[in-house]
Amino acid sequence: MRQITVSNIEIDVEKKAIKNLHLGVYPPNGRVRIAAPLRVNDESIRLFAISKLSWIKKQQRSFAAQERETEREFISGESHYFNGRRYLMNIIPTTGKATVVLRYKYIDLYVKPGSSRKHKASVVAKFYRNYLNEQIPPLLAKWEKKMKVKVNEYWIKQMKTKWGTCNIEVKRIWVNLELAKKPLPCLEYIVVHEMVHLLERHHNDTFVAYIDKFLPRWKTLKSELNKSPVSHVDWEY
Repeated sequence: MRQITVSNIEIDVEKKAIKNLHLGVYPPNGRVRIAAPLRVNDESIRLFAISKLSWIKKQQRSFAAQERETEREFISGESHYFNGRRYLMNIIPTTGKATVVLRYKYIDLYVKPGSSRKHKASVVAKFYRNYLNEQIPPLLAKWEKKMKVKVNEYWIKQMKTKWGTCNIEVKRIWVNLELAKKPLPCLEYIVVHEMVHLLERHHNDTFVAYIDKFLPRWKTLKSELNKSPVSHVDWEY
């Protein structure tokens, strides 16, 4: 992948075996990417980008105005998100096992007195991971039956540039741990998106036709995902 600059905007350009030019502006920072057919020359790509400048800037302004979390300190009274809802953190000293308990509008974090921020963050991350491990298998089973594909395995990890990804060769999908903070339908959208790659590798017209067929409201879910509060760590999709 290489970059071009148009009107002081850096644009990632990737050439693929596709039929048409595809333009995307991605949250949270408005990164711009053009996927171009192998046969299209650099000047044509540049002219295409220039013709879309107004739309690109509009999307970037929208992302710039998006609500963002500051870096979490894991202290009492701090806001944390889970399954699309905002909770207030309540640190509760304990000599027992560190754990997280949801209580009405609170996320109670039980940790030993003097626990470091890193330790508290790891306890919450484990809570998020356990939640995703409960939700993902039923989603896979549901959509494997509908799509007639098979996912051999899935993994959950912190990712800095994507909500999810798919290794087509081994039929493995990766899901961003951050999705535990988002509404459950957003998690389903990402799972479906990655599973569609088992039917079509590229983000081309065929891919869009598949996701339109299986999840007609995917654009609404994508919009909801991108409008929900963005973590201090930058995620893109």
